[in-house]
Amino acid sequence: MIINEDLLLEYGAQHVSFDVNQEIFQEGQHARFYYQITEGTVELTNYNDSGKEFTQNIIMKGQCFGESVLFTEKTYPMSAVAKSFCKVLKLSKTAFMGLLLQHPEVSFKIFKCLGERLYYKSIMLFSISSSDPTHQLRTVMEYFRQYNSSDSRNSVPIPLSRKQLAGLTGLRIETVIRTIKKMEKQRILRIERGRIYYSS
Repeated sequence: MIINEDLLLEYGAQHVSFDVNQEIFQEGQHARFYYQITEGTVELTNYNDSGKEFTQNIIMKGQCFGESVLFTEKTYPMSAVAKSFCKVLKLSKTAFMGLLLQHPEVSFKIFKCLGERLYYKSIMLFSISSSDPTHQLRTVMEYFRQYNSSDSRNSVPIPLSRKQLAGLTGLRIETVIRTIKKMEKQRILRIERGRIYYSS
């Protein structure tokens, strides 16, 4: 959890629910709220000129999203869409800034989160330039393993569908499926009941 839920509620946050595929905010809108997920998964996406969807990131329970734009006067460069039933804590920008000023320890957590996001963007930009789909998929899986597990020795479940992996890497879904099968044969990962477990 990035910010303690009780603290968010103390500053006026509200619980808001979103159905599957419901838009939370849209690309081009002004940022007016801090969002933190208490249940579900949110996908940050945008579209190129030809209409192809590109997944910027996938945000899960306990994480926040759209927070970086709150520190600017710019509009959202992407849309946020609920990919499952979601419950979100929503706090106004003014209250969020007040919370950060009065709680420096929370500011540090937000800065750390922003640093993680910048790191992710950097490795993904480099990875996407690779022509090797195995390298691209390993980069995404390695990031999710490091971000979601403190024990790097064990395999961890990758909470992403083949479609989401395709969106994150820019690969075709057929390429993702074929490459995952190849990675399984190479024992880079294993598949149990359709779920990917990444180990190296």
